[in-house]
This record gives sequence, C-alpha cells and structure tokens, in this order.
Amino acid sequence: MNAIDTAIRAAAADINLAGVTKAYDPQTIVIPPIDVELKAGEFTVVLGPSGCGKSTLLQMIAGLERVSAGKIVIGGREVQDLEPKQRGCAMVFQNYALYPHMTVFENMAYSLKVAGLAKVERAERVAGVAKMLGLSDCLSRKPGQLSGGQRQRVAIGRAIVREPGVLLFDEPLSNLDAQLRHDMRVELAELHRRIGATTVFVTHDQMEAMTLADRILILNRGRIEQFDTPKAIYHHPASVFVARFIGAPPMNILPVTADGSALCLADGQVVAETPLTGSFQLGIRPEDIVTNGNGAGRILKAMLRFREDLGSHSVLAADLAGSVIRVATPFGVDTADQPELSLNFPPSRLHLFDAETGRVMADALGA
Repeated sequence: MNAIDTAIRAAAADINLAGVTKAYDPQTIVIPPIDVELKAGEFTVVLGPSGCGKSTLLQMIAGLERVSAGKIVIGGREVQDLEPKQRGCAMVFQNYALYPHMTVFENMAYSLKVAGLAKVERAERVAGVAKMLGLSDCLSRKPGQLSGGQRQRVAIGRAIVREPGVLLFDEPLSNLDAQLRHDMRVELAELHRRIGATTVFVTHDQMEAMTLADRILILNRGRIEQFDTPKAIYHHPASVFVARFIGAPPMNILPVTADGSALCLADGQVVAETPLTGSFQLGIRPEDIVTNGNGAGRILKAMLRFREDLGSHSVLAADLAGSVIRVATPFGVDTADQPELSLNFPPSRLHLFDAETGRVMADALGA
C-alpha cells in the first residue's frame, strides 16, 4: 500500500442523506424525501431504470444539483450548501470529460495544479496513480490517442489523484463494449479493495451492480425499493419491482388465489398449501423451477412455446395458467422436446407478494 492508498483509505467518509428531496416545481418531484446512510469505505451501487432519479441523487451528493429540502452530511459535516470543490468528493462521468488538448499527465494533474500543489508533489502523485492504473506508458499521449478503456482509466486516475474520501461514478462503463465493460468491472473491484474509498456508483446495468456492490440501493421513481447486499436482493426481493428488475431472466410473477388451504393458479392448479385467503402475486426464479416433475412440490402442467439454447444452459418459455413463464435448465439436463411440460415449484423457493402494493409477505408460505 503506497501513500495515495493510505491517504484515500484514511479520508473515506460516511454519507448521510436526511429528508433529501429534489423538485423542480410542486408538480415535478424527481426525488421524494429520502433517508439513507452510506457507510465509510463501502461500495454502494445505485441501481434503477432510466428516469428513476439515480443520477440526480448522485449529482446532489456531488453538489452539481441543489437539494430542494433536507440535509447531506459527509464525514459528519453538512455539505448541501457547499460548492462541489468543498465537499471532498471526486466524480467520474459517463463521457470521461477529458481535456482533448492536454496530455494524460496534464489531465490527471490539472486539479492538483488548480489547488496549488507544488510541481514535484503533482508529479509524484500522478506517477503513483498512473502506475496503479497501468497508465505509466501513456502519460505523454493525448486522449485522442487512447482506447476507450484507457480514457476511462485516465478519468478514474484524475479523480483519485486528489485523494478524495468519496468517489462518485455516473454510469462510467456504459460507453464501452461488452468485453471491456467486464474487464473494467474487475479493475474497479480491485481498485476499491486497494484504496478503500467510499464509493457511490450509478448504473442501470444489474450485472455491474451485482458484481461490484457491497450493497445495492434500488430506486423506483425516486423512492428506495430495497437497500441490501446483492445476495439478499437476489434471493429475498422486497417487492415485485425488485424481483422483476434483478435477474436474467427475471423472476416469474404469477397471479394466484388462496382459499385458506391451498394456493392456486388462475386455472385452478394447486401450487402449495397455505392458511391464507385472498389474491396475491407469486414469484419464482427461472432456475428454481424443476423440470420433468422430479422435484419437491406439486406437479404443474405447462405448454412449451420456445426454447433458447445458450450453451451453458437453456431457457424455456412456457404457457402456465394463462401466463408466460421462463424456466432455466442447466447444461446436461435433458428436457423432453414435447409440447407439454411437467414442472415443480419447490415450496422453499416461492415468494409471495401483496396483490395491491407488490411488497413481499415475509414467511407467508412458511419457507
């Protein structure tokens, strides 16, 4: 661990949002009052569909957007009325935002020059960060002479050379191709383990969220749907929105009714026993469904519509009680190529949600 690693780890600060709101007018509320604590040194991913308010939330932390109400506290200090440069944050943008006429060294050293650091110290910091990011051979080049991945590293280097306690990323990988996005995810994970900065990373890509985050903050229309670890969010979604948003293919959601003894699909097929009564939404992940009637639970009859062979596994689209569901079968599992499927929904893998609110009903099936 070098001096920059030590300095950033020591500067890592927690972030507290208390009643933070963003409204452009009384009828246009982008972020309703939000309360959340982001722990020092934690990698938090803010995840949600386009237009849910995730970039606006990040920009309010950075100071690029003014809050309409509430407080932002970073490291025990209220910052909602401070300018961006006074908040101890550094931001990496989607479009890199590099100066095209400057070399890599000049881009990375610019903020240090503005801050008045001595030339020797600027050179030492830039050299240390460049070595960390594999950019030592590129310092004399200009952005136009770099690949997309190299430009992204320069943008990250420009941020961490300031030794910030908080690093903010606004969809930084969305302009890269699939292979480079994968490589950069690995590099970002390794970088975070090394420097330990409090990191807030905005994306709409669930793969980035699941692989990078210590915790994921899922937003829906500016409201927090769930804030938990990737494992908890995947296996214990708090709502139908989360269940459908996370997973590829996403969780199957089916309308069901309960009569006090059994949980039934729309066509009357019994899924499980339950003492509940009323209408609900039932969730099960595609990979949890057992084919050929070999698993625990009731046998359900479905009609095969389409098969996707993806090499490592297959995804079956099937009609079940008037709904289309997805069934993921691992490599080597032979599914008879016939129109009718026999499926099992293991009771321990079922999720039950309120029909009106979409919120999960904990332990409703005793699983």
